[in-house]
Amino acid sequence: MERASDTPLPLAFDGVVLHQRLRDALPELAERVLEQLVDHVPVYDTMPAEQLKEIRRVVEQGIGFFAAMLRTGWLPTDDQLLALRQSAAKRAEEGVPVETVVRAYHVGAQECLRQMLRHAVPDDLAHVQAVTVLVLQYLERMTVTVVAGFFAERQAVLGEEQSARQALLTALVEGADVAGTAARWGLDVPPCYFILDLAVGAHPDEELDGVSPVIAGKRKLRRLRVELDRHVDGTVLAALSSAGGFALIPCRTAPDHVTEQDWARVAAALSHMRRVAGADIMAGAAAAAPQDIPAALTLAREVRRVAAASERSPGLYRLPDVLLEYQLMRPGPAREALARLMQPLTTRPELLDTVRAYLRCGLSRRDTARALCVHPNTVDYRLRRAAEITGLDVTHGADALRVRAAISALNAAEGAVGM
Repeated sequence: MERASDTPLPLAFDGVVLHQRLRDALPELAERVLEQLVDHVPVYDTMPAEQLKEIRRVVEQGIGFFAAMLRTGWLPTDDQLLALRQSAAKRAEEGVPVETVVRAYHVGAQECLRQMLRHAVPDDLAHVQAVTVLVLQYLERMTVTVVAGFFAERQAVLGEEQSARQALLTALVEGADVAGTAARWGLDVPPCYFILDLAVGAHPDEELDGVSPVIAGKRKLRRLRVELDRHVDGTVLAALSSAGGFALIPCRTAPDHVTEQDWARVAAALSHMRRVAGADIMAGAAAAAPQDIPAALTLAREVRRVAAASERSPGLYRLPDVLLEYQLMRPGPAREALARLMQPLTTRPELLDTVRAYLRCGLSRRDTARALCVHPNTVDYRLRRAAEITGLDVTHGADALRVRAAISALNAAEGAVGM
């Protein structure tokens, strides 16, 4: 047991010991505390009568522990506080916020203090000071007990929720018994999922000297997950690392009825993820019914790789966005022939990089110059030399599409895309 204070006991106001005052007023005090909670803390006014009766018992226990502390000078032990810890765990299971649970104990302590102070007289100043210290010590013990009980239960609930999500995700990705898995865990399966295959770039902190890239990467990953859950309706199923992964976003319409507005919302969520995580994200996307997730995940991954290989900017891409490149980059003689068109530039990386930058910058020589930190005349010279070597002039509309396809094929041949 732990001594609460070195103050001589018993403490009394106006000649009457305080623990007796609290004992005598216990039913009235408990009722007032409950009324305060119902009137001023939103969650409590929606609780059923049976639950309020249980909370009243907990309030009475808490006041009783404080009265005993005033009598003995000893703080309540962990064994004595077990009931309060269990009550906090129940509130966590019921979804009551932790701040609401903690506030209830502060309301109770304030009512006890008011009950005692109304009897204090000027000669009781030393005892008033001592009682104030005891109230603070008691609140410290109560807060630690309640928060520990609350989060122990919450952690258990989260662990079960995570297990359920993981089981459903595995069933969806492996094409297993989705309906049976969902029923076993009590989960709802929507008619459609948006499938995102993600490649996440490095946050600047991950490349700073003296900064742990592991810690910076984990912080980036946490932000990605938080933003994904925040901007999406329903339960997101994801397997993510700091470098990427995939996510299944629920959709309440069938795949054939997904609209451009639906896709715009997914793109907006991805934009929030990029901004908050502070990193570029390239995403391949598809929509599919639960039973078609494995094939859709493969398609989304291929689309993402094609978008990256064809020098697209970070963002969300679907098959229609890269349709030509996707077809041209399938393994075979056509892709090999396209790759050979740009092969001569592989020995002149400054020329190849300039052509790539020119395509990324929308065929703007000034934007290309800024991106490469060179003079626009240097860009013009390099593009002319590339045209002389390959026979394809990326500045001419007739050749631009062919050059883009050839570079995409070259990237694929070099291993940027494995399809």
